Amino acid sequence: MGKSRLLVVEDDHDISNMLKIYFSGLGYDVDVAPRGSDALEKTRQVLPHLIVLDIMLPDIDGYEVCRTLRTNTRTSHIPVIFLTQKDERSDKLQGLELGADDYITKPFDIEELKLRVQGAIRRAEREALTDPRSGLPAGRLIEEQLRQTIRQNGWAYMDIRINYFSQFNDVYGFVAGDDVLRFTAMLMGEVVDELGNPTDFIGHAGGDNFIIITSEGAAENIRQRLKARFAEEVQTHYNFIDRQQGYILTSGPGGVTEKTPLMTLSVGIVTPKEQTFADIREITELAAEVRRQDMPPLPTKG
Repeated sequence: MGKSRLLVVEDDHDISNMLKIYFSGLGYDVDVAPRGSDALEKTRQVLPHLIVLDIMLPDIDGYEVCRTLRTNTRTSHIPVIFLTQKDERSDKLQGLELGADDYITKPFDIEELKLRVQGAIRRAEREALTDPRSGLPAGRLIEEQLRQTIRQNGWAYMDIRINYFSQFNDVYGFVAGDDVLRFTAMLMGEVVDELGNPTDFIGHAGGDNFIIITSEGAAENIRQRLKARFAEEVQTHYNFIDRQQGYILTSGPGGVTEKTPLMTLSVGIVTPKEQTFADIREITELAAEVRRQDMPPLPTKG
C-alpha cells in the first residue's frame, strides 16, 4: 500500500518543518502550505488523505479553507484536523460545524496528534470513504454521489479501467502498481480541471477501476484527452526496454509466455439521453458494458 499523504497548512516554519520531519519519519508523504490559498491549490493538484490545518493564516483563515474544501465535490471527503492556538469553546464549535474531523490546540503533544491523524485516516478507509492508494472517494461516497446525480439532468457517468494493470503488477510489483494508480488519479484531476466543471466528481471504485461524473457536453472531450495522455505518460512507469518494444512478457494460462501491451485506458460513457434510469446499478452496469466494448484485443502469445 502506498504512503498516506498529509498536507500541513501552517505559516509557522518551525512547526511545519517539525511536523514534516516527524510524520515523514513515520512513513507519510508530507507536503506543507504556508498560506490558505496555497493549501487549496495543492489540494486541487494532488488529493491528500488528511489535512492538518492551522486557523490563523496570513491570507484566508483556516475556517474559510475548510468551508471551501467542504463545498467542493472533489475535496469534501478529505479529513481535516484543526491545529490552532485558539482554545475557546466557540472556536472549536465553529470548526466542527464547518465539517472538521478533529481539533487540537497549541502547544500540542505530537504523539496525540499522531494518534488523531491515524484515527481519522483509518475511519475514512473503514467507512469506505476513500481509497487508501489514490486518496479518491470510494464505495459509499460514489454511491451517494450517483444517487444525487440520477435525479438531475445533463450528466454523464464515465466508467474507466486500466487495461493490462494486473499483468503490470505481476511483472513490476505492487509498489509500482500503486504508483500507477496515484498517477491515474492525478491525471484525471488535471484533465477534469481543464475540460470539465468545478462540480465534477472523480472516484476510485476499486483496483484498476475509476469513475468520473461530469456533464454530457464535457464527457467525450475528457474521454479522448484522458486516453491520449494516459497512453503517452504511463510509459514512464516502464523500463527502457519495455517502452522500446511496446510490450512486457507475462505468463499466461498454462505458463505460456505472452506479449502484453503497455497499459491503456478503456472508457464507457452513459448519459440520461440514452434511457431513463430507475436505479444506480442500471447506470454502473450499462457503463461497464460500454467500457468493455472499448477494450483493446487480448495479448498475443510470445
